[in-house]
Amino acid sequence: MTTKMRSEIAEQPAALRATLDSLLPRIGEVRAVGERTRQLLFIARGTSDNAAVYGRYLVESHAGRLSALAAPSIATTYRRRLDLDGVLAVAISQSGRTEEIVETLAWAKECGAATVGITNGGADSPLARAADVALCTEAGEEKAVPATKTYTTQLAALAVLALGLGADVDADDLRRVPEAVEKLIAEPGDLEAVVEGLADKPGVVVSGRGLAFSTALESALKLKEACYLHAMGLSYADLLHGPIAVVDADTPALLVAAENSPMLPGTVALAERVVAAGAAAYTIGGGGSLARAGTAALNGPDLPEWVAPMGLIVPGQLLTEALARRLGIDPDAPRGLNKVTQTD
Repeated sequence: MTTKMRSEIAEQPAALRATLDSLLPRIGEVRAVGERTRQLLFIARGTSDNAAVYGRYLVESHAGRLSALAAPSIATTYRRRLDLDGVLAVAISQSGRTEEIVETLAWAKECGAATVGITNGGADSPLARAADVALCTEAGEEKAVPATKTYTTQLAALAVLALGLGADVDADDLRRVPEAVEKLIAEPGDLEAVVEGLADKPGVVVSGRGLAFSTALESALKLKEACYLHAMGLSYADLLHGPIAVVDADTPALLVAAENSPMLPGTVALAERVVAAGAAAYTIGGGGSLARAGTAALNGPDLPEWVAPMGLIVPGQLLTEALARRLGIDPDAPRGLNKVTQTD
């Protein structure tokens, strides 16, 4: 049986093409709203928060703008006003209907920020209406609870945001993403070996660094919500500061890196250390050097690092869906979760 999650993973190339066709012509709007700002504040929860981590690294590393992740409770619970003059607040919500996110964006505007909303909820969603500029993704309806195509199209919208803010990258790289994702769906690598390697394990450490850190966080979230694994998403720098002690024969590592990233040598060294300690190191991306250092490898995209996370997450999505089925779990409807989560 084909799950909704698996079908929606397969829809990502088309969703990415439609989103890029819609948003790339709007770079000028982003440039105009960002001209009077110096730094960014990303507002999100859950999967969208992981997308925001990508946005933060991308904007800081390629557009030279200081960025931070918001704590929405400052606005919604503590109700503290901040001086946000010179700030571009970017709220991200798949549905555009998460009240906490909409309220926090409105708060940011009241505090002096310029505002951008990124949502799959359409121009009539509360988030889009609250933003100075709404970047609406074109993923179509997503029925499975675990986000897949809404996440990758959020990353595409954030890449367009970075271009509007003057990122020193080639916009043509974005046009290569859908084809790279198609290839990964068709050829994910040694998926069966990784599924079997995790099938009897209670947990896994998922690690990446830099622009791939968002992929590690999102992969860990997917494995938690759809497979019920105790999955920890960590920067490998933080992992080496203590948590690596939990990696053993019962707790393997899943390591992710872009092939042309300055973080690749460190990720390869970590894989070698994990294997030398008697644990399994499954890998995503990183080319032949990371694959050779690990236990079993999932493929990564042939893309520059700045857009690679749109491809790197795909093997993690495929792994989550296949592992859930292997464990007898319906990945479309994990226990205790709904498609839209409201928080105070």
